[in-house]
Amino acid sequence: MFAVEVRDHIMIAHSLKSPVFGPAQGLHGATFVVDAAFFTEDIDENGLVVDIGLATEELQATLAPLRYKNLDEVDGFAGKITTTEFLCKHIFDALAAAARSGKLNDGGRIRKIRVQLHESHVARAWYEAAI
Repeated sequence: MFAVEVRDHIMIAHSLKSPVFGPAQGLHGATFVVDAAFFTEDIDENGLVVDIGLATEELQATLAPLRYKNLDEVDGFAGKITTTEFLCKHIFDALAAAARSGKLNDGGRIRKIRVQLHESHVARAWYEAAI
């Protein structure tokens, strides 16, 4: 498979309301580096998997509602534990919807997307699935 990956970052605040999270149950901040990889079985007539500019714009648009927000107060996240893994799936869902709707102008060639969030230089999580 071919792939193109784009990167952005977000700064958020949240609390993880379960005893399993120890001190992270309290409100705290996080900065995530966000990588989104788009996979195709072939490249187009221009030699592209996906236009990097369009992929970057969609990632930025997906992250905009989360940027500098307290995730405990974001619509749609009420009652959710906004772990790194949860956020990976949330971002994946938005990018997959963009791909399905034609916003990435890939001619329907994108087969899989992987969203990876880096919590730090030693920890990361991702969600990857076919679309």
